[in-house]
Amino acid sequence: MASKTIILIGPICAGKSTVAELLSDKTKIHRCTMDDLRFDYYKEIGFSEEQQNKIREDYGYMAMYEYWKPFEAHAVKRVLEDYPNYIHDFGAGHSVYEDEGLFREVKDALGNYENVFLLLPSQNEMESINVLNERLKEETSNKEAYKLNEHFVKHKSNKLLAKQIIYTNGNSPEMIADKIIQISGI
Repeated sequence: MASKTIILIGPICAGKSTVAELLSDKTKIHRCTMDDLRFDYYKEIGFSEEQQNKIREDYGYMAMYEYWKPFEAHAVKRVLEDYPNYIHDFGAGHSVYEDEGLFREVKDALGNYENVFLLLPSQNEMESINVLNERLKEETSNKEAYKLNEHFVKHKSNKLLAKQIIYTNGNSPEMIADKIIQISGI
């Protein structure tokens, strides 16, 4: 039997959670949200909230992001083991890796999954960044979050990990979910 797993990746505010919820409703496949589970998986390999906070305080948001990377790669592998045949919406950082070793680990973990969809507003990077920045205003005023999200849009990892790219501008979340169902055949 073919896998019913659908994995949504992309930057912050790309619509992953909204589309995942709709996909789950339409297909009756359970949904697994990485942001709800990630810290439990991180702790399996030594994540420390105290250390995270100290790094952020001493060195800033981007240093904290770097601290998360090995934990994020671990969480990707573990969530796919624990939740087969689910609709997964990954956190924005779970599909972007600067370290080649961590990138290969995640690429290998996703290798057998045909339905890995990258959600982006537009083929044009600057247009995507502008759209996401507008959406992000409702979430935070933290300028470092905007900088990090621009990094997520521009970094090659998302496009290398995705099996399909869905450009969302001009489409409702329902239309995007229907398109994913059509492409995946689920």
